Amino acid sequence: MRLLAGVLLVMLLAAPAGARTLLVMGDSLSAAYGLTAEQGWVNLLAERLDERQSGWSVVNASVSGETTAGGATRIAGELRRHAPDVVAIQLGANDGLRGLPLEQARANLATMIERVQSAGARVLLIGIRIPPNYGPEYADAFHAMYFDLAQRYGTALLPFLLEPIATERAAFMADNVHPNATAQQRLLEHVWPALAPLLGPHEG
Repeated sequence: MRLLAGVLLVMLLAAPAGARTLLVMGDSLSAAYGLTAEQGWVNLLAERLDERQSGWSVVNASVSGETTAGGATRIAGELRRHAPDVVAIQLGANDGLRGLPLEQARANLATMIERVQSAGARVLLIGIRIPPNYGPEYADAFHAMYFDLAQRYGTALLPFLLEPIATERAAFMADNVHPNATAQQRLLEHVWPALAPLLGPHEG
């Protein structure tokens, strides 16, 4: 596996012909921002699946700074390129931090989910919580958006990616936004119980 330079980080773990594919569509929290690609939780996930000889390959199409609008624009192309069996959607944080209208974020995420499901793939929706910079009503509605979408479309849901480290300053980089290298394994362990059932009965 090679580290691919560029804004779009794509990691493919070698797998047998006919292997199943997991596609991760996220922002900097999944793109290993400030770290090497190998240190990020998505790569740690790929390594776990490889060690288990699970037959799954992992494609990390996460982009630092990505919004839900960007994800909605890119999803059709990523589905064509990779024909995934499972798609983890981890987007929305940049919308929330910029105070973008929730209606737009909701519509963009709905577009992504609908296109993934139309392609015959399963969805894990990974949410985030934001500080109440734009008021508690906005922050609460933002968090509730993920629950509403998961219920509406029947997707798997991880409500808050950063839940196990959110209150630990030592788990973050100097910007107090991005998890550091030592936190990545904990993020994987948090994601795993929500993701594993989508990968098959032997991955639980």
